[in-house]
Amino acid sequence: MTDIACAEDPEPSERFPAGPLYVPVRPGPAGCSTRLFRTPLGARTAVGFTSSELLTATLGDGQAWIRLAEPVLRALTEPLGVTTVTVDPQFSAPLPGPAPRAWDPRAAEMPRGSASNTRAVRAVRTV
Repeated sequence: MTDIACAEDPEPSERFPAGPLYVPVRPGPAGCSTRLFRTPLGARTAVGFTSSELLTATLGDGQAWIRLAEPVLRALTEPLGVTTVTVDPQFSAPLPGPAPRAWDPRAAEMPRGSASNTRAVRAVRTV
Protein backbone atom coordinates (compact mmCIF):
# COMPACT_ATOMS: atom_id res chain seq x y z
CA MET A 1 0.00 0.00 0.00
CA THR A 2 1.37 3.42 -0.93
CA ASP A 3 1.07 6.32 1.49
CA ILE A 4 -0.48 9.39 -0.03
CA ALA A 5 0.80 12.77 1.11
CA CYS A 6 -1.98 15.26 1.77
CA ALA A 7 -1.67 19.01 1.95
CA GLU A 8 -2.72 18.71 5.60
CA ASP A 9 -0.01 16.13 6.38
CA PRO A 10 2.62 17.79 8.64
CA GLU A 11 5.42 15.63 7.21
CA PRO A 12 5.81 13.92 3.86
CA SER A 13 5.23 10.17 3.77
CA GLU A 14 8.71 9.49 2.42
CA ARG A 15 11.95 11.28 3.23
CA PHE A 16 13.79 12.42 0.14
CA PRO A 17 17.48 13.32 0.32
CA ALA A 18 17.97 17.07 0.29
CA GLY A 19 20.96 16.74 -2.05
CA PRO A 20 24.28 18.55 -1.65
CA LEU A 21 24.11 20.95 1.28
CA TYR A 22 26.29 23.78 2.52
CA VAL A 23 27.17 22.54 6.02
CA PRO A 24 28.65 24.92 8.62
CA VAL A 25 31.93 23.71 10.09
CA ARG A 26 34.43 24.88 12.67
CA PRO A 27 38.19 24.33 12.68
CA GLY A 28 39.56 21.71 15.03
CA PRO A 29 42.87 20.01 15.81
CA ALA A 30 42.25 17.28 13.22
CA GLY A 31 40.66 19.48 10.55
CA CYS A 32 37.08 20.68 10.24
CA SER A 33 34.19 19.51 12.42
CA THR A 34 30.51 19.77 11.64
CA ARG A 35 28.80 22.39 13.79
CA LEU A 36 25.80 21.08 15.68
CA PHE A 37 22.94 23.28 16.75
CA ARG A 38 19.88 23.00 18.99
CA THR A 39 16.24 23.12 18.00
CA PRO A 40 13.92 25.51 19.87
CA LEU A 41 13.01 22.57 22.14
CA GLY A 42 16.68 21.86 22.93
CA ALA A 43 17.32 18.74 20.83
CA ARG A 44 20.64 18.61 18.97
CA THR A 45 20.46 18.83 15.19
CA ALA A 46 22.82 18.96 12.23
CA VAL A 47 22.18 21.89 9.90
CA GLY A 48 22.56 22.22 6.15
CA PHE A 49 21.68 24.99 3.73
CA THR A 50 20.63 24.67 0.10
CA SER A 51 22.69 27.72 -0.91
CA SER A 52 25.71 29.58 0.37
CA GLU A 53 23.65 32.78 0.38
CA LEU A 54 21.18 31.30 2.89
CA LEU A 55 24.05 30.09 5.08
CA THR A 56 25.68 33.53 5.02
CA ALA A 57 22.39 35.31 5.72
CA THR A 58 21.75 33.12 8.77
CA LEU A 59 25.23 32.58 10.24
CA GLY A 60 27.25 35.50 8.89
CA ASP A 61 30.06 36.10 6.39
CA GLY A 62 32.77 34.50 8.50
CA GLN A 63 31.13 31.07 8.78
CA ALA A 64 33.20 28.32 7.15
CA TRP A 65 31.31 25.57 5.30
CA ILE A 66 31.76 22.41 3.27
CA ARG A 67 29.52 20.67 0.75
CA LEU A 68 28.03 17.38 1.95
CA ALA A 69 25.18 15.24 0.73
CA GLU A 70 22.36 14.88 3.24
CA PRO A 71 22.90 11.11 3.78
CA VAL A 72 26.61 11.75 4.50
CA LEU A 73 25.74 14.47 7.02
CA ARG A 74 23.37 12.02 8.76
CA ALA A 75 26.06 9.33 8.78
CA LEU A 76 28.59 11.73 10.33
CA THR A 77 26.33 12.89 13.13
CA GLU A 78 24.49 9.67 13.95
CA PRO A 79 27.33 8.22 16.10
CA LEU A 80 27.05 11.37 18.22
CA GLY A 81 23.37 10.68 18.88
CA VAL A 82 22.19 13.37 16.48
CA THR A 83 19.47 11.95 14.25
CA THR A 84 17.87 15.17 13.02
CA VAL A 85 19.02 17.24 10.06
CA THR A 86 17.51 20.72 9.73
CA VAL A 87 17.61 22.14 6.21
CA ASP A 88 17.55 25.93 5.72
CA PRO A 89 16.76 27.06 9.27
CA GLN A 90 15.42 30.59 9.28
CA PHE A 91 16.60 31.80 12.67
CA SER A 92 19.71 31.51 14.77
CA ALA A 93 20.69 33.02 18.08
CA PRO A 94 23.69 35.34 18.05
CA LEU A 95 26.99 33.97 19.24
CA PRO A 96 27.72 34.81 22.84
CA GLY A 97 29.85 37.90 23.03
CA PRO A 98 32.34 38.90 25.67
CA ALA A 99 31.00 39.00 29.18
CA PRO A 100 29.67 42.37 30.24
CA ARG A 101 32.27 44.37 32.11
CA ALA A 102 31.75 44.58 35.83
CA TRP A 103 31.36 47.97 37.37
CA ASP A 104 34.75 49.18 38.54
CA PRO A 105 34.36 51.03 41.83
CA ARG A 106 37.82 52.55 41.41
CA ALA A 107 36.51 54.50 38.44
CA ALA A 108 33.68 55.99 40.51
CA GLU A 109 33.99 59.53 41.79
CA MET A 110 34.39 58.66 45.47
CA PRO A 111 37.19 59.62 47.80
CA ARG A 112 39.86 56.90 47.75
CA GLY A 113 39.95 56.19 51.47
CA SER A 114 36.21 56.01 52.11
CA ALA A 115 34.73 52.89 53.70
CA SER A 116 32.00 52.54 51.07
CA ASN A 117 34.65 52.42 48.33
CA THR A 118 36.51 49.63 50.17
CA ARG A 119 33.35 47.55 50.57
CA ALA A 120 32.52 47.90 46.89
CA VAL A 121 35.97 46.62 45.90
CA ARG A 122 35.57 43.57 48.15
CA ALA A 123 32.12 42.84 46.70
CA VAL A 124 33.43 42.90 43.14
CA ARG A 125 36.34 40.61 44.01
CA THR A 126 34.16 37.95 45.65
CA VAL A 127 31.51 37.81 42.93
